[in-house]
Amino acid sequence: MNGVTAAGQRTEAASQGRVSRARQWFRRAAGSGGHERHTMNLIFKSTLAAAVSWWIAHDLIGATSPAFAPFSAVLIMQVTVYRSLWQALRYVGAVSVGVVVQGALGFLAGPHLLTFVLVALVALALGRWRPLGSQGSQVATAAFFAFSTYVAAAGSAQRWSQLGQIIELVFIGCGIGVIVNMVVLPPMRYRSAEYGIHTLAHSLCDLVGDMYPALREGKLDEERTRQWRQRAVQLGPIAQQAQSSLHTAWESTFYNPRRLRRRHRPRTFSGYQAVVDALERVAYQVTSMTRSLDQWGGTDDASHAAAFTRAYGDFLASLAHISELLADIEEDHLRDQSQELCRAAAEAQQCRDQLEDDARESSLPLSDPGRPYGILMAEATRLMDEFQHTCDVLQHGVDQADTGDADSSSS
Repeated sequence: MNGVTAAGQRTEAASQGRVSRARQWFRRAAGSGGHERHTMNLIFKSTLAAAVSWWIAHDLIGATSPAFAPFSAVLIMQVTVYRSLWQALRYVGAVSVGVVVQGALGFLAGPHLLTFVLVALVALALGRWRPLGSQGSQVATAAFFAFSTYVAAAGSAQRWSQLGQIIELVFIGCGIGVIVNMVVLPPMRYRSAEYGIHTLAHSLCDLVGDMYPALREGKLDEERTRQWRQRAVQLGPIAQQAQSSLHTAWESTFYNPRRLRRRHRPRTFSGYQAVVDALERVAYQVTSMTRSLDQWGGTDDASHAAAFTRAYGDFLASLAHISELLADIEEDHLRDQSQELCRAAAEAQQCRDQLEDDARESSLPLSDPGRPYGILMAEATRLMDEFQHTCDVLQHGVDQADTGDADSSSS
């Protein structure tokens, strides 16, 4: 009896947990512009496009297979207007090719099994045509549906009419889907560009933030440096995700009426692209630096190593500060943030110059390939150059935006 009661309590707790998570999901969808909101908008717009497409196909036209229209409308509902339009063109092309293949072979060979085999063979081959992209599989799908319609039709005139109607319904569904996506809450992914920068900069800040205290204290044990190296390898995929987020954000402006509200967006995106590119190069340099530290492990002359790692830790601390600032970047506060970044970059440059002066004064063997000093100094220079370039392109983007706003006001 107790076992049954306990099982019932666990079931009730699991049910309450699901209800709680569902409520949290809807609260996030209603209160923020994140993934949940985008998902909710996409579901709403897909439902609207499907309903309008069905009404036109079923009630106005009286089509024999009206489901083609809402299916097409939902299929091409994408995260950006540009992607919806591009996928609609590909889908219409794939369906048209499939219907034409079936029509030609069907009327030449008749409704036989051999004809279906030929239709499948040709349609599957044409589906690999590169211009059709991800919609290539729809060639065979359309051909199979067209063959079913062809077999069920009574005569040649009806067969031609119904095959033509399939293409008409696909045009209607795709057209409705693109219009709804463009007019009703057109998706804008500006924030995804910033989110990609935030994620990459946070990852860099976390890693470098763990490194510089240990370097200052000279604690370069093997376990610690190996963990740094493993974490640095993970920066590559994060940088690729940032590039993908930026591409989606930039793509969302194409054919989107909402882009007219803020004219300086293209300049902002060009600046963000330069930032992501620079941070990606920084990620590779950090990976190389952690590899050098892991191979070295601090096993060198104690006085030389302690002084060098302490100065190197100070330099990395200044880079961690820049990464922290980049992790909070927002377009609405970009002017003040860019100025703060420039000041942080100037401080980092002073730390790097001090590191170089200390290395020369202490007569470190910078040219000895068996020791890491020269390699780490070179990597410090590259890291500084990339962070300085990041700050410069942001400041340049702000200056361009100010110039564009001034020109617009004067005109």
